[in-house]
Amino acid sequence: MGLFFLRNKKIFRLFSLILTVYAIVGSCLPVAAKEIEKPRELYAIAACLMDAQSGRVLFEKNAMEHRANASTTKIMTLILTLENCDLDETVVVSQRAARQPDVQLNINTGEEYRLEDLCYSLMLESHNDSAVAIAEHVGGSVESFAVRMNDKAKEIGCKNTYFLTPNGLDANDERDFHGTSAHDLALMMSYCIMKSPKRDEFLTISRTQEYSFHDLSGKRSFSCRNHNSFLQMMEGALSGKTGFTCDAGYCYVGALKKDERTFVIALLGCGWPNNKGYKWKDARKLFSYGLDAYQYKVCDEPLHTYSCEVNNGTDPSGNPFQTPVITLREEAHDPIRLLLREDEFFSVEEDIIQQVDAPVFFGMKLGSVHYYLNDLSGEKILLYSSPVYAQCDVKEKRLDNYFRFLVKVFLPL
Repeated sequence: MGLFFLRNKKIFRLFSLILTVYAIVGSCLPVAAKEIEKPRELYAIAACLMDAQSGRVLFEKNAMEHRANASTTKIMTLILTLENCDLDETVVVSQRAARQPDVQLNINTGEEYRLEDLCYSLMLESHNDSAVAIAEHVGGSVESFAVRMNDKAKEIGCKNTYFLTPNGLDANDERDFHGTSAHDLALMMSYCIMKSPKRDEFLTISRTQEYSFHDLSGKRSFSCRNHNSFLQMMEGALSGKTGFTCDAGYCYVGALKKDERTFVIALLGCGWPNNKGYKWKDARKLFSYGLDAYQYKVCDEPLHTYSCEVNNGTDPSGNPFQTPVITLREEAHDPIRLLLREDEFFSVEEDIIQQVDAPVFFGMKLGSVHYYLNDLSGEKILLYSSPVYAQCDVKEKRLDNYFRFLVKVFLPL
């Protein structure tokens, strides 16, 4: 009986040891990141989800394809107006503006309006006549205003945008047709709400639910209601603009902010009648993916310091037979802060010169530190390259350096 108990006790101890080792080893193994499921089965022909802060594309579907974009164009019309005019200026309605097709404010030739009032008409009700009246006031003509729209798009970084009208009505010329890409449209919205000096004014106008005004004669009164229903559909909805034409289909560009994260989406060709609600389903799906999958991560490594040998250089000790070694230091820069998925991470690679020929000067670039964004699939994207500079001067070694050193050694004072 005692022998049986002793054997079982040994077996129990061995089993306990195995479990302990397994637990320790298991805790050291890397934990696989959970699989992040990207949005599927979007209605939109082209779509983009963007980090509004960095401009990084977080999800895309045909995002670089140039397409008609209808009244989402009006975000560019508004931001150009805000950046170039006083909203108290008076706008005189031209015959061309008064003859624009629906949707209209139904302004008449010769009437006068405050520019600010027409901006609310532009964004809340998407009135095409107000858009032309604004464009003619700001640019002198629709054609001149379109040039300014395209110049601004290039300044923002758009690559596949060509605007012909301030209201987004389908149009074309000998060069191309009026339109943009989902990527460019998201980039425009990111600029409007994050980087423009008039971002606060843009948000105030685009978020207003109802607005009333009169023409300057006081004879006519108007009331506008915001048609961006998504402002009430999802917590954090920040701004947006709808659009529809026969060529474009239903379109939407919108922004949402939660915690410190701000996302922008753009949807082009998101259904045709009778599928007006498709854009809201796609919008919710893209924003939900952004909120669920992306959190801020920071790459905040200490600045790197290196050393480098200087061939044929004078050593501070004065010994010409000694190869001087100098300090190299990475240029100071802000930490890199990005919205990342759980399966994405930062990495750092160094490209530093180990030896250099004299002379060397303080501030001479002798390498770079490269910061990358990686994911588990092996994809690597360069985020930033930080230069590395020499921290002192090193003169070229000359014959008299040997002479002075030998005198100092063999004929000391």
